[in-house]
Amino acid sequence: MIEKTDLNYEKAVLIGIVTRDQDADKLEEYLDELEFLTYTAGGEVIKRFTQKMERPDPKTFIGSGKINDVKKFIDENEVGTAIFDDELSPAQQKNIERVLQCKVLDRTNLILDIFAQRAQTSYARTQVELAQYQYLLPRLAGMWTHLERQRGGIGMRGPGETEIETDRRIVRDKISLLKKKIETIDKQMEVQRGNRGQLVRVALVGYTNVGKSTLMNVISKSDVFAENKLFATLDTTVRKVVIRNLPFLLTDTVGFIRKLPTQLIESFKSTLDEVREADLLLHVVDISHPNFEEHIESVNQTLADIKSADKPTLMVFNKIDAYKQEKIAEDDLETKRTVAHNSLEDWRQTWMNRMGDNVLFISALNKENMEDFRRKVYEAVREIHITRFPYNNFLYPEYDTYGEEE
Repeated sequence: MIEKTDLNYEKAVLIGIVTRDQDADKLEEYLDELEFLTYTAGGEVIKRFTQKMERPDPKTFIGSGKINDVKKFIDENEVGTAIFDDELSPAQQKNIERVLQCKVLDRTNLILDIFAQRAQTSYARTQVELAQYQYLLPRLAGMWTHLERQRGGIGMRGPGETEIETDRRIVRDKISLLKKKIETIDKQMEVQRGNRGQLVRVALVGYTNVGKSTLMNVISKSDVFAENKLFATLDTTVRKVVIRNLPFLLTDTVGFIRKLPTQLIESFKSTLDEVREADLLLHVVDISHPNFEEHIESVNQTLADIKSADKPTLMVFNKIDAYKQEKIAEDDLETKRTVAHNSLEDWRQTWMNRMGDNVLFISALNKENMEDFRRKVYEAVREIHITRFPYNNFLYPEYDTYGEEE
């Protein structure tokens, strides 16, 4: 359970459905993540509502009886926000707001709100603003109270239609302007990447909140913002790192997440370009998370979407200090063994064993196994470097023969 230390958290309820494609256990995992997202955005979840359905209701996402239960709870507990785990259509959002009479968000809107809070640089803010406008455009009809007169009546239809078209034109113009601004910055960043020379580029990738920024700080001895919240950092950070005498560029990228909004993938194109142009990926995984294997699948899918799945990759399983193995008593004959009962050594003998030496277990926070981590990164970067500059081979001997690092 997430601990709350701030009395100003906004009350919220979460709503999700069990379908043929999403069983109750899966929904619970998604709602756990949605609660963490809500906490990150400044909300406090006081109740979850779930319903089993073949498919979402096209009008109100959940059934009429369930939405009335939600309405009753919201009214009795003065809840200000209802958050749905899946993206709502513009019509669904409008209908739900009409029933609940409170702020209605979906997962996409919530992530966009967190990104808006976390964006620090002008470029990140521009990317988030573009994604927000792209999300907003099809939902304009339900956004403004001055459009309520569209409901009908003599002399009411024309002006309402004119007003909403004006709003849409303004938003389209804004989207066009933001895209041009991003294109300009993208060209500048492309020049910057070109000016970095022929140094090997290494990118940290992974699910959000797996410890990429903490690892970045340890390797590069820099001070990148790190916090136990989702999407703590949005801005791409590039540092020159030297292990032994071998220099390379290390990039910390925005974290991925399940059901990542398509608007964000499009608007964060330049951030993802850092991944596309990397020579080596360090795929950081929070092994203490019970669903880390699904997180790996989500990241791999995003990497495939941006055509970066075939890059040389080291799997870095972080947070071994927080890993908890469930135990089964010797006389317990009823409990069925699951992956939750695996020790770290058991995990090494699973599918991870097929990856050979490309698997590492570390704790960036406690700096456990960091010497082994540096050795593996050195060897991987060295292999790429001497392929690119074979005449420099003598400058970078094998790690083990080079002496201990100071």
